[in-house]
Amino acid sequence: MSFPEIRMRRLRSSDAMRRLVRETTLSVNNLVYPLFVKEGKKIKEPIKSMTGCFHFSPDTVAKEAAEVFSLGIPAVLLFGLPDKKDEKGSQAWAEDGVVQQTVREIKKTATSLLVITDVCLCGYTSKGHCGILKDGRIDNDATCELLAKVALSHAQAGADIVAPSDMMDGRVKYIREALEQNGFYETAIMAYSAKYASAFYGPFRDAADSAPQFGDRKGYQMDPANGNQAMQEIALDIEEGADIVMIKPALCFLDVIYRAKQRFDCPIAAYNVSGEYMMLNKAAEAGLLDRDAAMLETLYSIKRAGADIIITYFAKETSKLLRR
Repeated sequence: MSFPEIRMRRLRSSDAMRRLVRETTLSVNNLVYPLFVKEGKKIKEPIKSMTGCFHFSPDTVAKEAAEVFSLGIPAVLLFGLPDKKDEKGSQAWAEDGVVQQTVREIKKTATSLLVITDVCLCGYTSKGHCGILKDGRIDNDATCELLAKVALSHAQAGADIVAPSDMMDGRVKYIREALEQNGFYETAIMAYSAKYASAFYGPFRDAADSAPQFGDRKGYQMDPANGNQAMQEIALDIEEGADIVMIKPALCFLDVIYRAKQRFDCPIAAYNVSGEYMMLNKAAEAGLLDRDAAMLETLYSIKRAGADIIITYFAKETSKLLRR
């Protein structure tokens, strides 16, 4: 049948009708809110490169985390800024490291909030790369050993999920073995499985003070031209023990999210990264679009592509809009 028997506009005739037949549902339960923590006390400083985002100290981020949980958001993702860096990034696994302190503080005030910790060395090493350098190149296996120490220290502090973002080969296996051998059987791994060498990380690298001091990360992060390789990366991480896999960034790789959801029977996360976030903010500031409408449209596109979990700096605002 065709027009006039079929009139597609019938199902768009009112807000109630549109909600009734909506194919994709965006829920606050799908959201994770990233937070940046630095050494010190009573710190809440605006991040110049990221509108509406802040650097917190462990004592102040606990209050922020409690607010996040009160909005119904189930999880936060922590990124740490240490007060000192070295060649190995040793503050990343220190018992009194900034992330470890923060996890313990959050667990005192928001006990039911899931705490996810970023596991990487880029923000902790003096050269700003995601691993240990040997003759100017990343030593993959030596880096994996240290990443396992970082993940274990986070689990010991109380993290619910550890999230390796380094893109070293085999790091999920190293981390899973370290967790199992030390009795952390229930600590989940959310692997940054298809993390692309993207131009959209700029604001984040400023916020996390994690830009490489030389070269780039194309030797370990993925080539944006590749999709089949992402499927292989994801399959390997699942085989090594990942519970959740992530595609990052989200918007330029919606096809990869879709393919992953069709192929793999595990939760798929997508990271709506800082550059994507700030493009929308800057366009809204210039009066070129409606910020709230564009924000929801963006998140619906990620969900429609197949993401079960969306990590986004829009999480708090989105949760408020979804309650209306």
